[in-house]
Amino acid sequence: MATVEEKKMTQTEQESIVKVENLKKYFPIKGGILKRTIGHVKAVDGVTFDIKQGETLGIVGESGSGKSTLGRVILKLLDSTEGNIFFEDQDITKLNNKKMRPIRRDMQIVFQDPFASLNTKMSIEQLIEEPLLIQTDLSKDERKEKVNSLLKVVGLRPSDRLKYPHEFSGGQRQRISIARALAINPKFVIADEAVSALDVSIQAQVLNLMADLQEEFGLTYLFISHDLSVVKHISDRVGVMYLGRLVEIAPKKAIYEEPLHPYTQALLSSIPDTDVDREREVIKLEGDLPSPSNPPSGCAFRTRCPMAHERCAVERPELIHKGDGHYVACHLYDDEA
Repeated sequence: MATVEEKKMTQTEQESIVKVENLKKYFPIKGGILKRTIGHVKAVDGVTFDIKQGETLGIVGESGSGKSTLGRVILKLLDSTEGNIFFEDQDITKLNNKKMRPIRRDMQIVFQDPFASLNTKMSIEQLIEEPLLIQTDLSKDERKEKVNSLLKVVGLRPSDRLKYPHEFSGGQRQRISIARALAINPKFVIADEAVSALDVSIQAQVLNLMADLQEEFGLTYLFISHDLSVVKHISDRVGVMYLGRLVEIAPKKAIYEEPLHPYTQALLSSIPDTDVDREREVIKLEGDLPSPSNPPSGCAFRTRCPMAHERCAVERPELIHKGDGHYVACHLYDDEA
């Protein structure tokens, strides 16, 4: 088994499997008798990053920061407003459904609520077999063998294939969702709040399962969550989103030990500490998250930032490299670049 250091070196040498450049997703706001567009909700507002083959990139942020929309746009479950999406160096941004179909087998998603994402009228066998019917030419016996194999991989019994979603616990249903996502041997999987609806003990089991499957099948993950502790457990790099924008992205250790952006610092200070004797500063953010339909000018975080100054109101900060793969979008660091 490769050591952590060896794994990091391998990831550095690997080509990016996914790249997004200046990605935007605006939802129109309709008003008036004629339902004309009177504004836009800027759910994703100019996001750029890449994901290396075999790594896990965690995306964190408050509810309403655009994390889930970002994942759906990358998979083209939603069309982008602007920007480019590359998968294995192929620009898939403008591909229609017919051209996307052979690519979709390499890109899958695990949703937050396993019960809502599984058709309750279908058996587990039918649910896992469905993508095999659509994307492969396997015979009936081969499909059955594949279903049994996948159930074993995620820690369930082959006999469970005859049951229905309501007969399983939340953690078991999420395992079924993972088996379904792996059915056609994808290369890239988006986990959208995949463990947030589960009990803490079950979360750990599912996270460990995902880590084992990543190593076994060479998967690449985009792991979306609002829980910083969960992201720390599974990610290699972490990106922090605020109001549709990426404000910081860096290797996991740098984010958790040396956060640069005031928003990242505030998020990390809110994580409960089990050491009651250790003194630590808790950064309290004033005010509510601004509306993505009317974001603040300049830096979107400036209305809640304790270190904001005049420049923040007029100029939007861009991501700048601070070394060792650590990028931050904050005017506090412009002069140091």
